[in-house]
Amino acid sequence: MDMVKQGYKQTEIGVIPEDWEMFTIRDLITLLTDYDANGSFSSVAENVKSYNYPEYAWYVRSTDLENNTDLSNVKYVDKASYSFLKKTSLFGGELLFLKRGDIGNVYLFEMKTKRATLAPNLYLLKLNDISSSKYLYQYFISETGQKQLKRKNAGSTLGALYKDDVKSILIPLPPLAEQQAIATALSDADAWIESLEQLIAKKRLIKQGAMQELLTPKEDWEVKKLGEVLSHRPDYGINAPAVEFSSSLPTYIRITDIGRDGTFMNGNKVSVDSLLSEMYVLQDGDICVARTGASVGKSYFHSFLDGQYVFAGFLIRLRVDSKVLYSRFLFYLTKSKNYDNFIISNSMRSGQPGINSNELEAFIIPFPPLLEQTRIATILSDMDTELEALDNQLAKARQIKQGMMQELLTGRVRLV
Repeated sequence: MDMVKQGYKQTEIGVIPEDWEMFTIRDLITLLTDYDANGSFSSVAENVKSYNYPEYAWYVRSTDLENNTDLSNVKYVDKASYSFLKKTSLFGGELLFLKRGDIGNVYLFEMKTKRATLAPNLYLLKLNDISSSKYLYQYFISETGQKQLKRKNAGSTLGALYKDDVKSILIPLPPLAEQQAIATALSDADAWIESLEQLIAKKRLIKQGAMQELLTPKEDWEVKKLGEVLSHRPDYGINAPAVEFSSSLPTYIRITDIGRDGTFMNGNKVSVDSLLSEMYVLQDGDICVARTGASVGKSYFHSFLDGQYVFAGFLIRLRVDSKVLYSRFLFYLTKSKNYDNFIISNSMRSGQPGINSNELEAFIIPFPPLLEQTRIATILSDMDTELEALDNQLAKARQIKQGMMQELLTGRVRLV
């Protein structure tokens, strides 16, 4: 048996500091209620009317909270409905738990309108003065808190969380001052993450606008079919099984390895071990296109910096005639609305969507002189590089927040 460090104690949910106490949610709340508390199904149906435009009060649904809504797609209730729903009025600072469905979703309610009231499928928790709602929110979105919620749901085949389940959840609670210090530190980390998310969203919109402007054909641009600007016909990848990744073998790229932005996702690298692999090795500037499935048309640009890649059978390789077309310019054309529409119109068939090399060769390519192609592709590539750096920064910020939660919510690191 492991020895417990001096100043700490063993509890039902793990080791915590000696001056922390274990409570159930029942000990920490002044109210646990839900939409059903306002009346019977028939009386609610008769007395509550919701609207898709601004009215007296915001009718708060889990989808609003999940999307961190800006109130552009929410529902409202009128004054009479709000009065009828008085048992579940919201004022800010309440904890909201999802009752059914994706159990584990927890929200700290923030007022964004003058008045708000709870919609169905959520529990409303109001806390007493020995606990901080911000601290409990951080606890419940942590790995330990999520495990507790999932465990309560494990006994239900319906994916439901009941009031008694909520009340019986155990919470390790530091003194109030430490709760507030922990909540502030983690909230600051959340604010940093949110600011990065907003910056990335803004940069993506700027890039979309730049693509729209830069890739819109001008009067002096040439227009040809894709098949006319390739060095040879599109070819299909190797039909071979994936093997465990090895640095002595080529990396195997499959449809599932390509991200939405056309980058290779390193999360689950595999290799391919075949005598025929050499025929399917990608060269610098090759573009691979998914030819079947829900992601049909998704494209990947290969750089020699990526290493030796062999492409799989559900991908089509495009290799441009470099005297006519700059390959990265073509890659950005495969991210355009025009390309998306082409893929949709050509891949609609019975069963699974798909596109073949003949259909792909018919895609119309508008393009300027090579020098201008290079300029356009460089601008967009620089934007991608900036976005990649921000994505990495965001991933690091999330990792840091996760580490902070593990240290602060267990008392391994003390702030007070």
